Amino acid sequence: MPAHIQTPSSPLSRSRTPSSPYIGRFAPSPSGSLHLGSLACALASYFDAKAQQGLWLVRMEDIDPPREPAGAADAIVECLIKHGLHWDREILYQSTRTTAYKHTLAQLKAKQLTYYCQCSRKMLRALDGVYNGNCRHLQHTQGAIKFNIQHASTLGLNTHVSFSDTLCGAQQQDLLASGDFIIHRKDGLFAYQLAVIADDIAQGITHVVRGDDLLDVTFNQLIMFEALDYSAPQFTHIPVLLDDRGYKLSKQHGAPAVDINTPQKNIYTCLQYMGFNPPQHATTLQMLSWGIDAWQVKYYS
Repeated sequence: MPAHIQTPSSPLSRSRTPSSPYIGRFAPSPSGSLHLGSLACALASYFDAKAQQGLWLVRMEDIDPPREPAGAADAIVECLIKHGLHWDREILYQSTRTTAYKHTLAQLKAKQLTYYCQCSRKMLRALDGVYNGNCRHLQHTQGAIKFNIQHASTLGLNTHVSFSDTLCGAQQQDLLASGDFIIHRKDGLFAYQLAVIADDIAQGITHVVRGDDLLDVTFNQLIMFEALDYSAPQFTHIPVLLDDRGYKLSKQHGAPAVDINTPQKNIYTCLQYMGFNPPQHATTLQMLSWGIDAWQVKYYS
């Protein structure tokens, strides 16, 4: 399959009007093929978008080349197509967005919200995951770039972040206690926390549906939205799928790739994991349509 392949909108796409501002997205990392857990996240975000007559976009988070096997991005695209999950705009590849990320980094730097950090991983591990701001005032000229929570507070940004998650309810965290975080890595690569914000803003994302393993990073993202004067999306964090050992289904834990030749079975299994009782013998297209309607009834009726 050629790289960066595009497809037309899904036959299940429902027309979007100017009064229907919903724009959602599925943003996989091509560190391997989709497994059942990542397919469930794709389906959940797709169902949510279509249940609200919105747009569903696909973003390929390919900003970490050392962790991306050759052909993985194309395999993900093919998997989505095989499952009838067609997107509504051109796929955005983060590997093409360096200029935009540099601009976002410059915006934060202009507000004195960034600084270089040269702390080693060993030093950071000794802090139990909470950075103590050691490099904040040392005026380094190289290293990883961190977002300065302390200075954000002096600028009047809300460092005691709270939001209401559609499924998980009220959430809050004191970022002054949790510490600064990396937005540009020491190896020169842009960090997920910066790239995801720049892209959500660029694509006009209004709703994010993803696994609840990303619930904790949402607080950092919310303060960055505020720092960039942008209204944050509505977040919905769904339970991640677990294997027989109780581990999250993930590439790290050896989750097998989805069999793209059994899309109907895969969608049926994911719907069951999500608490639905889908028709067992429906076609792939029928299963998707059923999922949209069931999602709408469950969450928006």
